[in-house]
Amino acid sequence: MSATPVHGTWEPAPAARWEDAFLSGNGHHGVLVHGDPHADRVIVTHHTLVRPDGDDAHRRPPALAAELPALQGRLLAGDPTAAEDFTDGRPLQWVRPFHPAFQLRLNRPSPDDNGTAPYHRAVDFTTGETTATRAGWTSRVFVSRADDVIVQHVTAPHLTLDLSLDPRLPGAPAGLGIGHGAVLTPEGALFTLRARYPDSDLAYTGVTLVAVTGGTTRLTPPGVLVEGATEVLLLTRVHRHTGELDTVAESRALRDLLREARYAAPHPASYDALLARHLTHHRTAYDRVTLDLAADPAERALPGSDLLARPHSAALLERLFAAGRYHLLSASGLLPPRLTGLWTGDWNTAWSGAFTTNANLNLQTASAAAAALPEVTEAHAALVHRQLPDWRDNARAIFGTRGAVAPSHTDGESGHTYHFSREYPLHLWTAGADWLLKPLVDHDETYGTRDPRTTLALSEVAAFYEDFLTRTDDDGHLVVVPSYSPENRPANASWGTLNAAMDLSAARHALLTAADRHPEQADRLRALAGRLPAHRVNADGALAEWAWPGLADTYDHRHLSHLYGVWPLDEINPYDTPETAEAAHRALELRGAENDSAHGHLHHALVAARLRDGDRVAHALGRVLDGDYFHASLMSAHYPHRDVYNADAAHALPAVLIEMLVQSTPGRLVLLPALPASCRQGELRGVRTRFGASLDLGWTPDGTATAVLRPDRTHRIELRTPSGAEPLDLVAGQDRVITVEAAR
Repeated sequence: MSATPVHGTWEPAPAARWEDAFLSGNGHHGVLVHGDPHADRVIVTHHTLVRPDGDDAHRRPPALAAELPALQGRLLAGDPTAAEDFTDGRPLQWVRPFHPAFQLRLNRPSPDDNGTAPYHRAVDFTTGETTATRAGWTSRVFVSRADDVIVQHVTAPHLTLDLSLDPRLPGAPAGLGIGHGAVLTPEGALFTLRARYPDSDLAYTGVTLVAVTGGTTRLTPPGVLVEGATEVLLLTRVHRHTGELDTVAESRALRDLLREARYAAPHPASYDALLARHLTHHRTAYDRVTLDLAADPAERALPGSDLLARPHSAALLERLFAAGRYHLLSASGLLPPRLTGLWTGDWNTAWSGAFTTNANLNLQTASAAAAALPEVTEAHAALVHRQLPDWRDNARAIFGTRGAVAPSHTDGESGHTYHFSREYPLHLWTAGADWLLKPLVDHDETYGTRDPRTTLALSEVAAFYEDFLTRTDDDGHLVVVPSYSPENRPANASWGTLNAAMDLSAARHALLTAADRHPEQADRLRALAGRLPAHRVNADGALAEWAWPGLADTYDHRHLSHLYGVWPLDEINPYDTPETAEAAHRALELRGAENDSAHGHLHHALVAARLRDGDRVAHALGRVLDGDYFHASLMSAHYPHRDVYNADAAHALPAVLIEMLVQSTPGRLVLLPALPASCRQGELRGVRTRFGASLDLGWTPDGTATAVLRPDRTHRIELRTPSGAEPLDLVAGQDRVITVEAAR
């Protein structure tokens, strides 16, 4: 695949703000590249960089299990505010905030062109490279998935560069202890920056090896001055550590890597040798899925900032789809994407730059299975399985049960529940483990596997529900009590209450999924699931956010937690549960946008797509595209007018575009369920289905479409198209062509 504007973006000027800097990453290290030919800045990040605060003793779940029976009794007796004092009295504690490491500065004297020569900076999604050029000067940067190193290559005639690692970024604490080091080696200059957190044994260290061709290199503490060179190659890594980092070993590793690259190719091609190793991993993943909406070639060629000014352009949707998959892949490795993906230029990240698990994380990773990015799911799984012991602590401390309960916020290290308050009683939320395990189940269905770690985690969640679901209503149905619908409250009660729709759906799904994987427990778990009450339809004809009689809905809210049964679950759908789906659609119609959070709009679009409402999908997408949510980097913001750097919209948008075209379950394929009128023609190639097949889909303005299925497994599924339903027999290894006629 060649790098066209669809598979990259460009700008005619350097980034003046870090939010507009082009991004690269390998799921461990990240960079934000400004591309300034005179004073370039490359901001370096790493997933492990969260600031300690010295308060680890209080980062434990509250010990409330002994008080739980009394709380349950009060809620069942009709006390609407009983949960407000179900706390250990601590103030709201945010998780430890994510922060940048430092900026790599490359200062260069002004050239003779006085800045009048043509300038071009770009990011190539197929390679992960950011490039910038002007008047013979070229900078290329990528973050290697093969070698876990930041690679930068700068060339120019008679190149002079003043290089340094600069920790001075917005919000950096005054007490950050900084130490610099520099030394000349046979391979080039090596310089380091160590930053020790205030009042902590924790620190992080950046190490950069500078290999120079031609000219001279001398130390100018705390940096390096290169004069008269033709090219400079920089290799950078960051490590977070306790005590001292063995910088000798790290510098040796970087020198060995450079020697290996030189051995693979002549010295001027060392960068290319490192890039080739990286592309084996990055390009292979990126190229799996493409979207072509038959956009105007002239619009495809526009800079990203100009294209963003055309919110109704098919070329914009194409580029945002490509950018979303690129950024999602680049942010996923050691961990899945944070609220800011893998990037920030400021120590004061909104909401701590955390993993917010009651909506944002799963929305960001929603396309992983269908968009053929198992790398994203593997990163998600790493977070889940690493934190499972902490989830067990949450269950024991708060609820006095076996099993596992996930937190609503995590910094990536601790999985303990400690971020909660009266207005946000997130410690009462019990649906999180099912919500976080759902992508892992989808992955297993897609690839025909059963990860034993996921099977174990599912059994832990089922064990929690077996111990927790002990109270019943007057009809003998189990009651989820206490219950919480993130992050909303009934109009006539407090936040902690009974039978939130999300909790009911999650409990039912977790028990039935665990039953499917544990035959020896299946009868018991299915029986327990069968005792949960059905969803309630309120007086407005809408699926109620709380199934407990008398609790009134609050419609104007950014979260759509109560429609969890529609998306991402398959519990409520137009085919098997049409009446409940109609009530869910009515609830969606009544839902407001509250504060215009980007995640709320795209969550709305995902639910609308499952309910076959293409007009509502288009409207929700339009709220984001018309609302100025995207920076020139094509990373997004949380609020309109590019307010608060946030990856929700950027990463979730590909999932919306796929869901409006293709949906699947282990036994069903739905084609063109919610195609907006504005997307009259196109081709989606390489998507994966949950019944083990890849799929290419093309559609035309006259309403016809052709799909090619390439199944890995032999079985029968149900095919749903705008024309109706029919059975479809698939044979492993045999392509199946499906023609969809225009709906009459």
